[in-house]
Amino acid sequence: MGDKFFSLMGRLRYIDRWSLMRNTRKENVAEHTYITAMVAHALCVIKNEFYGGKLNADYAATLALYHEAAEVFTGDLPTPVKYHSDEIRSAYKSIEHKAEKKLLDFLPEKLRKYYASAVSQDKASPEYAYVKYADKIAALIKCKEELAAGNAEFKAAEASAENALRKLKVDAVDYFLDNFLDSFGLSLDDSL
Repeated sequence: MGDKFFSLMGRLRYIDRWSLMRNTRKENVAEHTYITAMVAHALCVIKNEFYGGKLNADYAATLALYHEAAEVFTGDLPTPVKYHSDEIRSAYKSIEHKAEKKLLDFLPEKLRKYYASAVSQDKASPEYAYVKYADKIAALIKCKEELAAGNAEFKAAEASAENALRKLKVDAVDYFLDNFLDSFGLSLDDSL
């Protein structure tokens, strides 16, 4: 049974996100995870280089790689449903925790310790907050790309995500938004 962990993680590419919205291009959890890991790493590097941080960017990227691991078993529950009430949020957290434990059981015992903090998300680490910021930025990027493709369905989601991120007043987040966000949604020719 200990040999299925990575094949299960690979199945994240079959789980679609944004299921309650019309999409011009579907996004799966694996794609979202990649963007989140890239942005989490960048946020930590920005914090360290420009604002005197001492974050482990590689650890943040690792946390981000596994931040949706439970969705292998739970699927992607849309945000409006997940956060509809404290009761639903609490029940979903319990389900996620059980899914994370089950997923770790698919690793050989000797390897579990290397993945436990990433799969179960080490919330005590300072890098965890940057993964949460990156997760929200990844959602904002998806909104920007959908809007650039002419899909007004994502207008309210874009405004909500950007407003929530700006309210944080986190220097590295603001730097990323001010310097990198506008390029998402550009064509390759416009990017060059």
